[in-house]
Amino acid sequence: MSKLLFLKLGGSLITDKDQANTPDLARIDAIASAIKKALDQDPSLSLLIGHGSGSFGHHAAKKYGTRDGVSTQENWHGFAEVAIRARQLNQIVMERLVYAGIAAISISPFSGIQAANRRITSWDTSVILECLNHQLVPVIYGDVICDAVLGGTILSTEELFSFLALHLHPEKILIAGLEEGVWKDFPHNTQLIDEIHPTDFDDIQTDLKGSGSPDVTGGMFSKVQSMISIIKHLPTLEVQIFSGHPAANLLPVLMGEHKGTLIRNPKG
Repeated sequence: MSKLLFLKLGGSLITDKDQANTPDLARIDAIASAIKKALDQDPSLSLLIGHGSGSFGHHAAKKYGTRDGVSTQENWHGFAEVAIRARQLNQIVMERLVYAGIAAISISPFSGIQAANRRITSWDTSVILECLNHQLVPVIYGDVICDAVLGGTILSTEELFSFLALHLHPEKILIAGLEEGVWKDFPHNTQLIDEIHPTDFDDIQTDLKGSGSPDVTGGMFSKVQSMISIIKHLPTLEVQIFSGHPAANLLPVLMGEHKGTLIRNPKG
């Protein structure tokens, strides 16, 4: 593959994150259309898509504390509920992508990952690589995971991307949400950070805040922190955090345009 990009569709982008189990079907359709246009315009483009759980997974996960570990029977019941909610949203996203003409294939994180204390210890990526080699678009999503230390937990799309990037070496990771990028003064949102470098992250991290809606996997600070960690291992990788609303923003970003906040090593 000549150009591999990872694209995350944030849960806040594709659902009403404050209303349980509520997809934004019009926006998902518009996003799918933009992705199809990008694939048609650039035949060399290979794409791996991940999406958050939004109002489908986060409300149930917060209720049962699933991210923090699973031990009691009630916790395991909650684990199963979070799993079915995440799968429901994934099914909706998959249908919209396929109906738009995209050869998308769902990859279940739960069925392939082994983890310990929220760190992936094993994940056979050969199926994902085979999909990419056949010009399919693998689609993963934030999901419940069995964990050797915690019993069970939840891994975010960024955590899944972190593992996959080390094995598949994408050129870019694109994170589309509702926010225009990373704000220095969230929630006032008057100072957008144009670039973040691993070398200056310590100086700005106190300015970064979490998201306003329920997000059991950490909010914006966690997203930036996990991407910084990947770049330290993959020095040429670039990450963009940008707004996927309107969905028309996706096409120029997939074509290489800079929107939002760019996370990378300094040039030169």
